[in-house]
Amino acid sequence: MAAWTAGRQARDTWTAQRAAPTRRARGQARRAARRLLALTAAALLCVTAACDTSEDDSQRDPHERDQAPTHGRSPFTDVSGRLGPVLAVKIDNAPGARPPTGLEKADLVFVEQVEGGSSRLMAVYSRRLPDSVGPVRSARESDIELLGQFGRPALAYSGVRSALQDDLRRAPVRRLPPSKAPAAYSRSDTRAAPHNLFLRPEEALRSAPGVSAPRDIGFRFGAAPAGGEPAAQHTVRYPAASFRFDWSPGEGRWLVSMDGTAARTADGERLGAPTVIEQRVTVRASRFRDVAGAVTPYIETVGTGKATVLRDGKAYATEWKRPTDDSGTTYTLPEGDERMTFARGPVWVVYTAR
Repeated sequence: MAAWTAGRQARDTWTAQRAAPTRRARGQARRAARRLLALTAAALLCVTAACDTSEDDSQRDPHERDQAPTHGRSPFTDVSGRLGPVLAVKIDNAPGARPPTGLEKADLVFVEQVEGGSSRLMAVYSRRLPDSVGPVRSARESDIELLGQFGRPALAYSGVRSALQDDLRRAPVRRLPPSKAPAAYSRSDTRAAPHNLFLRPEEALRSAPGVSAPRDIGFRFGAAPAGGEPAAQHTVRYPAASFRFDWSPGEGRWLVSMDGTAARTADGERLGAPTVIEQRVTVRASRFRDVAGAVTPYIETVGTGKATVLRDGKAYATEWKRPTDDSGTTYTLPEGDERMTFARGPVWVVYTAR
């Protein structure tokens, strides 16, 4: 009986040894097929965008690891809760791209002027991740300067012109265009291209090792300071776009209107924030033009200048200062060095030409 058992074990071992290469081959084939499908999906997503197809920089440092979410008080909103890695998403704001999806869950929203005097948004997430964000559009040269204050955030965008790819590759960001995270993107069949590319943030962050956790970017929160001018509404105008912020005492936030129309989420709720900053900066011509020949503006977010901070139904004249690319922005009241405090919750920053 012992001899029979030993013989049976020997035959099983021999069979397993012969089958192992076959199983390995099948596994290799399956992995190759999945990679081919992912590359095919990325190519299809890039049909209507100038996608970044350069080498994935997330593979260059094998010692970096994903930033696991923690719990604490957010330096972006002063709200306690989940603190995940910092994800910035470039969001289309053309009339055909509205309403946006997932913008209501952003900790920060930056409003930028782009070609032709129109606008584009950059939403920054950490505390809450929506199921979907979009429509996602392309990055700009000045985004690199703006994002430096976050350490090494992830940046999701539809693509960039080829001349900017080297700058983004060298920048301290984890790039997440469709070519780097094809499983995180999809196109909606209810909108026309190019306003139909959407991102799944959780899936995208799986492709972004080494992303920074939230850190101090210069904001201070607390009770409203003395002074300020009563303001029921505040309007910011670009050459081809406008934003109006109406104070809602009942909701305790500024409700957003874009181009004269109430801004709503994809679920029909009004967009708004407890604190809005109109930050006057230098807006100059960059070294790029769009496909129609229009010059791409460069927004200088490093330097000093004037700003208007809206909170609690008042407008506060302030001064802003950001010394370097990797530092945050401080906002102070004109009388001395007292820091301007923000209301707890999401913050919108609207950059306008000084």
